[in-house]
Amino acid sequence: MKIPKSMMRLCKTCKKHTEHKVAQNKRRTASSLSLGSKYRARKRGQARGVGGHGKYSKPAVTKFKRTGAKTTKKTDLRYTCNICKKISCQAVGIRSKHVELI
Repeated sequence: MKIPKSMMRLCKTCKKHTEHKVAQNKRRTASSLSLGSKYRARKRGQARGVGGHGKYSKPAVTKFKRTGAKTTKKTDLRYTCNICKKISCQAVGIRSKHVELI
């Protein structure tokens, strides 16, 4: 996917359309302390054991792998206003394997 290096966008601080410089950042990964991770860990910890525990008879969190994980990551684009130098992030990331700034 090709994205221009600079584009006109609405700057929230200038309150008008200005030229913005586009930069790609490394996407932040979910923390091991996130709500979902804590929930899954807690579920695995309750009545743990092997056999005779029904839904609680599951392996440890370290062996648990999420199924149906996506193959692509969402892009993290940062827009810098050329006038006030304020950085704004993209609201919705676009899924693509390769992003090229042209």
